[in-house]
Amino acid sequence: MIQVTDKAKEYLLTATGNNNSRYATFTVKGGGCSGFTYEWKFANEKDEEEDWIEVPLSDSSQNKLLIARIAEMYVLGSTIDYVTELGGSYLAVKNPQAKASCGCGESFAV
Repeated sequence: MIQVTDKAKEYLLTATGNNNSRYATFTVKGGGCSGFTYEWKFANEKDEEEDWIEVPLSDSSQNKLLIARIAEMYVLGSTIDYVTELGGSYLAVKNPQAKASCGCGESFAV
């Protein structure tokens, strides 16, 4: 299971609205300095070739976070959070499957 914090849902709801999109999508791709990288995109339609886990962003909106089912094995047990720090704010994936990651946190190894 993948947890999405309320702060992350709030951010994604605002971001999908600002991008005139119905969905925020999340998947894992090969690449980056550690082997895998997280990929975020906005979309108005589901890619029907992909199997998605749907996470509603609020009770009053149809906007959703779509997590690619194929990515689930790499992020199982993870928490997606929205973090605000002095240097900026960002979506953070706290991934217990990651055995290593790069310094910027954009890529990871399993």
